[in-house]
Amino acid sequence: MKKIYSLALLLGLTFSSCNDNFLDITPIDRYSDAIVWTDEALVTAFVNNIYEGQKWGFHTVMLSSLCDESMEVWSWESQPVVQSELSPSYQGILAPNFWIMTFQNITWNSLYKNIRACNMFLENVKKYELQGEAIERLHGEVLYLRGYFYYWLLIQWGGVPLIDKTFTPEDELKVSRNTFKETVDFIVKDLDDAASLLPLSGDKARATKGAALALKSRVLLYAASDLYVSQSQWAVGYEHPELVGYVDGDQRERWENAKKAAKDVIDLGIYHLYGEGQQWATPDEAVANYVNIFLCHNSDEDIMLQYYDLVNHNSDDFQLPRVGLFNSPNGFHGWGGNTPTGQLVDSYEMSDGTKFSWSNPAQAIHPYENRDPRFYACILYDGAHWRERPDDTVDADPDGIVQTGFYQQADGSYTAGLDTRQGPIEDWNGTYTGYYMRKFLDPSVNHQYDKQLFPWRQIRYAEVLLNYAEACLELGEEEEARKYINMIRKRAGMPDIPSTETGKELMDHYRNERKIELAYEQHRYFDIRRWMIAPEVIQPAQGIDIRYPYGSQDPVYSVIEVQERKWNNKAYFLPIYLDEINKNDLLIQNPGY
Repeated sequence: MKKIYSLALLLGLTFSSCNDNFLDITPIDRYSDAIVWTDEALVTAFVNNIYEGQKWGFHTVMLSSLCDESMEVWSWESQPVVQSELSPSYQGILAPNFWIMTFQNITWNSLYKNIRACNMFLENVKKYELQGEAIERLHGEVLYLRGYFYYWLLIQWGGVPLIDKTFTPEDELKVSRNTFKETVDFIVKDLDDAASLLPLSGDKARATKGAALALKSRVLLYAASDLYVSQSQWAVGYEHPELVGYVDGDQRERWENAKKAAKDVIDLGIYHLYGEGQQWATPDEAVANYVNIFLCHNSDEDIMLQYYDLVNHNSDDFQLPRVGLFNSPNGFHGWGGNTPTGQLVDSYEMSDGTKFSWSNPAQAIHPYENRDPRFYACILYDGAHWRERPDDTVDADPDGIVQTGFYQQADGSYTAGLDTRQGPIEDWNGTYTGYYMRKFLDPSVNHQYDKQLFPWRQIRYAEVLLNYAEACLELGEEEEARKYINMIRKRAGMPDIPSTETGKELMDHYRNERKIELAYEQHRYFDIRRWMIAPEVIQPAQGIDIRYPYGSQDPVYSVIEVQERKWNNKAYFLPIYLDEINKNDLLIQNPGY
């Protein structure tokens, strides 16, 4: 999606005068309100800029490195999060003024700034009596976006102040937090209203009916989860449990609502899994299919996309299209930013559907053979073929093979592989875990210099199918759930879940399937919280030490701990920033802070 007018220009729209005669003056440095809100092109430009407030998943530090999926190679940035050391005044990467989170657009301040823009649009559409098909569509898009921004506030802070108007200097600016239930209901209403105004299909970088219903599915799935009815267990003594969960109502009914919301998207009949119905002749075909989900500009699996172009942004912008530079191996002049943990790597099943285990001697000898095809599509491991090395290093490795092991020499010393932290190429960016991220990265691009412009998938259909399956499991409808889980596994080239699995075993298998299918897509950070398994999985990050004995091509593997991590129950939610508390004494802090 390309901007029509500059953001700097449109920011001029946010300033108005208390003078009743202000609109009688023709400004010479900006468009007046009257001109903007009676010009469809300018109104569209205003909405286009609101879209840019969406969260972008491709950045130096991804949410995956704030949970058990990956480890950020510059670990100091994420340490406060993975060690549960957050506080209202110090939050590391999640601090309101931390430069990375400013780019990510999910700080308290940036979200409310975007909500204000939404409210401004909604007020002026009514004030200037704007009408027409295009305005109706934009109206639906803005309702979607306001629901989207409140969704990010909800899942980070719980119940938040619900602001549905633009404030003036005469307004009372101190506002209390609404309850968790009120916040969920507000978001759902915005998304329902959006769905009633939006077209069924169209440009997937703009909200559609399917996008509104799919986001509603996610919100209701999250809201039905155990975290939000268990405040007495994890927030003992907290005097305002209504701010971080439900204090009444029926959880089963909430699961029914989540199931229906997901089924409503399925029943639209316009979305399909990428490669659905294909019979893979070889595992390599399944690998290529999963890779290409993320290396295309649009498919039937995409529900909501976020594009980034080089037309409206500085070509040196330290931002979005550099996912390859940020994450590819250091031996290819990448930064190796969000390296998969051993825990994520070990979660990928064997190709026959059995679990991988280092305790299995046959698997431990050849740990990277015969794994789930998604393993090869998402993980770069020692011995994996990646791409041709850059010109200054290609002589050391003409074949482009990832080297994260160490090679013993005749004198007993070890030579470090090209992609280790001890290697000869950008050792400061080398992996600690012995792995690199493969997902999203285009091997045809020289990531040291060039950018790839494939979109970030805000929502894709596989998530909706998993949402539906989870709600079914929570309602005891195991066969229905199994049907939809197996659809995703079949597309991935994996066998069905065994029919003998039921109860907790089946739920655990589903949760692992969700972890694998949606790896690095901003779900796991919230899933481990809403499922209340964070105390179990936020453990020291593991990696692999790989040693090749002298004269041997068969390495010896040792599982090692590479980053200290610990859990505190306060980390289920973020603290409200101290500056916000100081400005507004009506705000109540979250538990544990």
